[in-house]
Amino acid sequence: MAEVLVYVDHVDGAVRKPTLELLTLARRIGEPVALAVGAGAGETAGVLGEHGAVKVLTVEAPEFAEYLVVPKVEALQAAVEAVSPVAVLVPSSAGAVCGVMRNSDVRQDAWGRLLRTADFVGTLTYGTTAASAPGSPPRTRTPASGTASAMPRCCCGCTARRSPPAWTC
Repeated sequence: MAEVLVYVDHVDGAVRKPTLELLTLARRIGEPVALAVGAGAGETAGVLGEHGAVKVLTVEAPEFAEYLVVPKVEALQAAVEAVSPVAVLVPSSAGAVCGVMRNSDVRQDAWGRLLRTADFVGTLTYGTTAASAPGSPPRTRTPASGTASAMPRCCCGCTARRSPPAWTC
């Protein structure tokens, strides 16, 4: 059976609920393989095994304590190369979302102020157990993003983001 890699969100060995939910989803696709990095990664094996992980890969190193993204990405890349999974599941934690937003395209106005980062689109899939039967189409909803049509317009119709007193072009 195909293996599915699940990145573990934990704090000093205490596994967070979104990771356990991803393990449940991974069991539907194939055999879950969990990757836990950072302090206490070794302590996660028992809980992850109870929730269906067939293998638990752990990496503990001092650089994970510094909250840097690169060591985590390198560990994930090494795990992907070792396991060759059909899918990689990562919990949608606040830290993950912040990481996506921090590492995205930054735009500034004429005065050097940050306007926004690139659009981040999330999709919510919902339904009943019966609706998740093979062949049933998933029902999804994607939240509206900050497109140009949703931006405030100045008197000439442009979408330049300026404070209201300076809207005249």
